[in-house]
Amino acid sequence: MKSTRYPFFGAAALSLLGAIGMTLGVATGSAAPSVTVPAFDAAIVNNSLAISSDGRIAAASDSRISGVRIYNLESGRLLRTLAGFVSPRNCLFTPDGNTLLISDSTLGEVVMLETHSWHRISAIAVGAGAFGTAIDRQGDKLYVNNEAANTVTVVDLRSRRTLAVLTGFSQPRQGIKLNPAGTLLYVTNFLGDKISVVEVASLKTIAEITGFKGVRALSLTADGATLYVANSAENTIAVVDLRAAQIVASIPVGKDPYGVVLNSDESRLYSGDKIDNTLTIVDTAQRTVVGKILGFHEPRQAIVLHPDGTHAFVLNNDLSIAAVDLRTGTIVREIGKLL
Repeated sequence: MKSTRYPFFGAAALSLLGAIGMTLGVATGSAAPSVTVPAFDAAIVNNSLAISSDGRIAAASDSRISGVRIYNLESGRLLRTLAGFVSPRNCLFTPDGNTLLISDSTLGEVVMLETHSWHRISAIAVGAGAFGTAIDRQGDKLYVNNEAANTVTVVDLRSRRTLAVLTGFSQPRQGIKLNPAGTLLYVTNFLGDKISVVEVASLKTIAEITGFKGVRALSLTADGATLYVANSAENTIAVVDLRAAQIVASIPVGKDPYGVVLNSDESRLYSGDKIDNTLTIVDTAQRTVVGKILGFHEPRQAIVLHPDGTHAFVLNNDLSIAAVDLRTGTIVREIGKLL
């Protein structure tokens, strides 16, 4: 796969990056070893937080930090730091919790790790620029945004083979979501500020939703009818009617919103405001701001709801995790703060 934006990354260079990724391996310890490979798209910064389906384990990454941290959320203990990455972009557990998937835009890979031993299972080459990832409910297919090549790669996780490379996107970065039914894939295009709607059965783009400004994270309602989109350049959350495929409302929030997540009953929406270091609380029925939660450090896309529905976890810029009680709207614990 050759990048249209970076012609110096030809096939040989991408193969070399993949080979580097395979040889770096995965190490454990309190800190990741230094990696000398130049970071790909280092000016584009994102973080990622994944929580296992049982709510016990968290994987935290920042594209500026080569090590991916694994925490026990119950004890608050750092279990280990996974080494061998350069620009980790997105962490994602498979639905059964047995595998952790980590995309790396420099290595051009999605690395698969077994979650009991944290040993590397495999590395799937998808080309330099690998960013956001989404997985289906069965854990069979993985969809990978490639920011540099303007593509989305579809991977069969059982065979670890590429099924298709979808084209026609414009800098698809972190934002990529499957609808609850698994029939539609929503892909953000940072260049052009639009969202592509891909029909999963045909793997064809069937619509584009426009009108965003600094499009970032996405959050979908359980019925698949409404999409909430963080507009970082406008300091708003856009409300999208997916039946009409258009923005129907715009909710002012804090400065530079990156993340957006719904609570379990979808009555509240939380915006991660990077510059304000806050979560803005939005009443979804009234589409109005009803509060702020303070005390974060550059909250970006990495906001994850705990399976119990009463807590959320927010990743800070130092890879510490703030545990938020959604019932009281307060930070009740900081995990990894002293590391």
